Amino acid sequence: MLSVLRKIVQEVSAAPDLESVLDLIVRRIQRAMRTQVCSIFLFDPVHQRYVLRATQGLNQEAVGKVSLSMTEGIVGQVGKRAEPINLEDASRHPAFHYLQATGEERFHAFLGVPIIHHRSVLGVLVVQQMEHRRFDESEEAFMVTLSAQLAGIIAHAEATGSVNMEPVASPDKTGTEKVPPVVVHDKRFNGVAAAPGVAIGEVVIATVTAELETVPDKPARGVERELEDFQAALESVRDDLSTLGKSLAQRLRPEEQALFDVYLRMLDDTALRGEIEKRIHQGQWAQGALRDVILAQVQQFSRMEDAYLRERATDVRDLGRRILSYLQESAGPVQMECPDNAILIADELSPAMLGMVPEEKLAGLIAVSGSGNSHAAIMARSIGIPTVMGVVDLPFTRLEGRKVIVDGYSGRVYVNPSDQLLEAFERVIRDEQAVAAGLEGLKDLPAETTDGYRMPLWVNTGLVADVTRSLDRGAEGIGLYRTEIPFMIRDFFPSEQEQLQSYRNQLEAFAPRPVTMRTLDIGGDKALPYFPIEEDNPFLGWRGIRVTLDHPEIFLVQVRAMLRASEGLNNLRIMLPMVTSLHEVEEALRQIDRAVEELQDEGYQVSRPPVGVMVEVPAAVYQVRRFARLVDFISVGSNDLTQYILAVDRNNPRVAGLYAAYHPAVLRALQYIARETRREGKPVSICGEMAADPGGALLLMAMGYEVLSMNANNLPRVKSAIRGVSLVRAQSLLSRVLRMADAEEIHQYLRETLKGLGLGQLTRPHLPNQQ
Repeated sequence: MLSVLRKIVQEVSAAPDLESVLDLIVRRIQRAMRTQVCSIFLFDPVHQRYVLRATQGLNQEAVGKVSLSMTEGIVGQVGKRAEPINLEDASRHPAFHYLQATGEERFHAFLGVPIIHHRSVLGVLVVQQMEHRRFDESEEAFMVTLSAQLAGIIAHAEATGSVNMEPVASPDKTGTEKVPPVVVHDKRFNGVAAAPGVAIGEVVIATVTAELETVPDKPARGVERELEDFQAALESVRDDLSTLGKSLAQRLRPEEQALFDVYLRMLDDTALRGEIEKRIHQGQWAQGALRDVILAQVQQFSRMEDAYLRERATDVRDLGRRILSYLQESAGPVQMECPDNAILIADELSPAMLGMVPEEKLAGLIAVSGSGNSHAAIMARSIGIPTVMGVVDLPFTRLEGRKVIVDGYSGRVYVNPSDQLLEAFERVIRDEQAVAAGLEGLKDLPAETTDGYRMPLWVNTGLVADVTRSLDRGAEGIGLYRTEIPFMIRDFFPSEQEQLQSYRNQLEAFAPRPVTMRTLDIGGDKALPYFPIEEDNPFLGWRGIRVTLDHPEIFLVQVRAMLRASEGLNNLRIMLPMVTSLHEVEEALRQIDRAVEELQDEGYQVSRPPVGVMVEVPAAVYQVRRFARLVDFISVGSNDLTQYILAVDRNNPRVAGLYAAYHPAVLRALQYIARETRREGKPVSICGEMAADPGGALLLMAMGYEVLSMNANNLPRVKSAIRGVSLVRAQSLLSRVLRMADAEEIHQYLRETLKGLGLGQLTRPHLPNQQ
């Protein structure tokens, strides 16, 4: 059964649309289980009914016409209970509801299993037989397993169809007559909140050069022109392959030389070329037609059982990329049509893509893959662009020119928004703009409580643009400079001189204010293209200080660059990431001392700057006093610490909802760190999302954190919150919160408290929660 299951999933994955997906499922399952009937009922959220969408064995005329309410029939019971129902004779079940149009009166045995995706019941998968019998345990297990495997595929295909506004069957009260279809509005896709804020705009798709999957749907610019471009691209690839084959003729064996002949025969394949030209005649542009046909061929070859034939999928894909590169070249340089309030979408966003849209027109960003810690996400937060990453079910290539809403607070994207939803989110945007305007006057005022307690507010930086923005908002120092960013934007390790210049720019701009530079923090979800780290579990792997201690040649060069950059300024602080043991800290300190001595011997006027460690993992929490005795300061990386305590990857859309900054366990760990560090007489600071939230900032201040570091865009809100409360009131708030046992209860209490203090405008806006 396992091989059958794999084959069904593989075939269904390659189906082009929802109708094909459902048809394939019912046919393959009916054959695999040797039943007379297999059917799929999908839940229609508009009419709150389970609609028969595909069947093998019941009357085909009933498809799209018959339906059941959420509590009607055995299908409704399966959906309501979200568990299988296995019956010897369905007609005797009290919930049985006879659907005359289906012709199901001949069948007795019934097995229905729910199709569940991300806790939501998408529909019900049903098999039926004429004889009176219960399906055995292995058959039921097979159906449950298959349903779980197919749920994501169905969800993606259903989402694609609704985005395209394909008709959805809508039954009348009797459930037997088809009524006009409805347009699917407010289609919601969930991802990971990468940069806060709300944006409404028109989609612009970022196409990657010669990457078939990123080619968007577009109409032909003229059938004859598209055909000419396609033919020219074929000829160019043919010439390239012929030339390449001849140039390598003396170095290749005959069987290797034959590979070029295979490619040339593929180019001459009339079926392949004819299918692409057919799609062009149907109105698709050449690049889109090529994409559809090549990817369909790739999937077809990939499903073949013969190993040699499966490998041909790679050849077909390579050939498609070669043709695509010439089609893109003939289309000229990328001239993206950029409307006002453009929403840039890509499979995976890169910093270079952000430059495709003029800054004054870029309203929001969406990525199908990627994480909240990617370079593009960091840049988006820096420039204040609402961003959602990891929207895995989004059929992005079909959204060119569509209106969407980007909810960077909740990590949601809405396609085809209704007038009501647009109005609600437009109100959120207006309120945000009004609050931002009201906070502009705080730049030169201190973050001081009403009873005179002063709280230094620093910023997290990584880009050159961060400096000006941070100083404009009144930053008093840098609590985290991400040194990996200069490494990420190059094709090789930057030299000592190149690093020196980057670091000097930050230090000079903030002098005499302190600048805390974190040593290279790669691994996890931060990879360098020229230094790949492939691991099954990267967050528990080779990252942070572990990498740099294993490569002292990288660590020493970086520290030397930092020290030289600080010469004459003396505002440098060095911070060590991801420490878990005293040995790591001791070794890093020895390396730093070595760099200082080397530079002094070379004539540089440098001395060892303050050195601190980041507390980011539970192991460091319970050694914090020992660390404090070795170093000059302690800084908490609250984002990583939270996800390690909760065992939640906040960049994984499936579990991101479990990431809770105000989880009681997290709050107690933060309080413990502050208390234990202060017992050693060392300063303690924190950088992360919690410090950037007004309510969280008050709790951290009450815990005894002496510096809060955050994104520059959040600094005015945090300053306003601190200026609007007394330290005594913040401590009372902390005392109450620590007695609470639920993260959502704590979050809600903070919101209500801020509103009671007249600071409600600083909290996260109330957002529409469309299902």
